[in-house]
Amino acid sequence: MLEDGKLYIGTSRKPDDTINKGEYLELKFGNRHGLVTGATGTGKTVTLQVLAESFSNAGVPVFCADVKGDLSGIGAIGEAKDWVTKRAEQIGFTDFAFQEFPVIFWDLYGEKGHRVRTTMSEMGPLLLSRLMNATDAQEGVINIAFKIADEGGLPLLDLKDFQAMLNYMGENAAALSSKYGFISKASVGSIQRELLILEQQGAKNFFGEPALKVSDIMRTTRDGRGAISVLAADKLMMNPRLYGTFLLWLMSELFEELPEVGDPDKPKLVFFFDEAHLLFNDAPKVLIERVEQVVRLIRSKGVGVYFVTQNPLDVPETVLAQLGNRVQHALRAYTPREQKAVKTAADTFRPNPDFDCATVITNLGTGEALISTLEGKGSPSMVERTLVRPPSSRAGPLTEAERANVMKISPVAGLYDEDFDRESAYELLAKRAARATQQAEEQRQAEEAPPPAAPGGGGWTLPGFGNDSAPAEPKPKARSGYQRETIAEAAMKSVARTVASSLGRALVRGILGSLKR
Repeated sequence: MLEDGKLYIGTSRKPDDTINKGEYLELKFGNRHGLVTGATGTGKTVTLQVLAESFSNAGVPVFCADVKGDLSGIGAIGEAKDWVTKRAEQIGFTDFAFQEFPVIFWDLYGEKGHRVRTTMSEMGPLLLSRLMNATDAQEGVINIAFKIADEGGLPLLDLKDFQAMLNYMGENAAALSSKYGFISKASVGSIQRELLILEQQGAKNFFGEPALKVSDIMRTTRDGRGAISVLAADKLMMNPRLYGTFLLWLMSELFEELPEVGDPDKPKLVFFFDEAHLLFNDAPKVLIERVEQVVRLIRSKGVGVYFVTQNPLDVPETVLAQLGNRVQHALRAYTPREQKAVKTAADTFRPNPDFDCATVITNLGTGEALISTLEGKGSPSMVERTLVRPPSSRAGPLTEAERANVMKISPVAGLYDEDFDRESAYELLAKRAARATQQAEEQRQAEEAPPPAAPGGGGWTLPGFGNDSAPAEPKPKARSGYQRETIAEAAMKSVARTVASSLGRALVRGILGSLKR
């Protein structure tokens, strides 16, 4: 059943329920993206597990989120359960064998996997605004904060850095508004409150260093298999906005860091975005455009993105048009919206004359799906009703002891488990504030200090301008009688009066001049 250069997904059935042919996904079209949809309990998780196993065996690294906790079993060898062996027989999967796969567990909270972090600067103002559900005015303030940090050499690494930056902006709003545009103290206060909410929801664990390196989710093993990175998302799902923003950030990082490779023989990485509706719910237009841009262009960097969700209507049409490989599990059609979803899903397939897609979608059993993949020169294959093959790894979660053992021998063990807090905006702004306080204190002390005494203790004085309280020297006693001055004495006295008069006028002018000024 296995073929070189192709991933075996399952076996299609004819209208009389006999075996038709194997259904494959060609590796060279693995980076053309895909969509896996279906109602709860129809087999989406098993399909995701089968695709991840197949890509791994082909040497392609995989990143996926484990929303319910049962995808962790991909790291353990499979078990011969009744439904597993029965399905292998139904589809004639004679090459079926159990195996375990190289897995790296990740967790934003560091509980069920290695810590995943990024910095505020790497997140950027657009995604941070989305994470905080910011208004237009608040988004403007966030953009200004990043601009000031860039120009001032203030690295924004974690939440306390951004909080310190907002405090600085609030205290200097008037001065900064003249340069960067109006900064409302009310908007600053609203953003600070949103940061407190994010901190309580666990976002504090996400922002900081060491930041995740893209290369660590693109590892391969010595035997040539691709490592499967599994993000523990069961607790993360308690904050859906953080979950969606994190996965979008990771896609954006891949888009920005990876080089152009065109159309490789196989993808460099496959990225599964489970519960994809959380990314698009209430998303502003600019964010939808960002996702569309990343999905459209990341293909040339060798990355395939596969959205996994319950309803095809969860994905905007502009993004849906980029997804060439489709796996459609059963849908329910009880409400008008669900009926529209069935019609939308049916219309996206290349029709098969043997059956009506809209009718079959509502009648598919667990593990069955309508499958259409790209073939030939990139055109979609005719849709086929297919029974998905069973997984080779365990269909169920690992125990805590098994998970701990996998983490212990992980190739990234010890790289991300400890926090590292280097000097950044928080510390730099604190130093600036301390210097400003010290300078203000020194200036205050200088102003309160008494003026220094004049050297010599003598000279000209005016009432109220110093030295007027000094005791007057006793006047010399007048000589009795009249004595005639000599010519030399008269000349000396005249010179002394002239000098004294000039010096006195100059000193008075200086004092009065200072008073006028």
